[in-house]
Amino acid sequence: MTLDTRIAEARERLRQAVRAHAPAAFSSSFGVEDMVILDLIAAGQLDVEVFTLDTGRLHDETLALVARASERYGRPIRVMFPDTAQVEAFTVEHGINAFYDSIALRKRCCEIRKLAPLRRALRGKALWITGLRREQSVTRSEVEVLGHDSSYGLMKLNPLADWTEREVWEYVRRFDVPTNPLHQRGFPSIGCAPCTRAVQPGEDARAGRWWWEQAATRECGLHMDPSGRLVRAKADVTEA
Repeated sequence: MTLDTRIAEARERLRQAVRAHAPAAFSSSFGVEDMVILDLIAAGQLDVEVFTLDTGRLHDETLALVARASERYGRPIRVMFPDTAQVEAFTVEHGINAFYDSIALRKRCCEIRKLAPLRRALRGKALWITGLRREQSVTRSEVEVLGHDSSYGLMKLNPLADWTEREVWEYVRRFDVPTNPLHQRGFPSIGCAPCTRAVQPGEDARAGRWWWEQAATRECGLHMDPSGRLVRAKADVTEA
């Protein structure tokens, strides 16, 4: 499949889903996939709220890209912050870097800094757009393009689900899309600074996230159901 075909397909996925499931919101971590989606949304002049989760532990490069992207695309970007009292209580009880101590504490940190703000951002929305791709990791290999997310009670669109990394970067080069400079330093996936490292040759794109854990647990919970499995579209759901 050519890149032109991929682009046309992604544009149509976005257009149809936003039309069928309004209001829509796009959660961006400002990784390369999310920058491609932001570019597609802007090019299509789609009515989509763009938001990001500022955990308080992001890289400076990520914060700088948020400002640059807002200026480039002329769109407001809603920044969601964690509850200060919850962050303080967690830190006082467990320490500033408690997420290294156990999976349970790491997940609790993610719950406070990411999941709770996400729930606020998605309140009242009918469609959630994300940059998940099947190629990113073993936990995402069966991600669907469009389906119902039972955890949040809305439709979820992954317009680049079947794109390859090569296609993503070809798009970036063709349309001169701004990206996080950390990608050029070996960070294919970028999260909080203390929880992200550069990957080694041969590792998958998510290997640098929570690298001290087993691959099967390396999700923050944004895309997981209560049982701890990645939320997938139901098999009987078709594209809008």
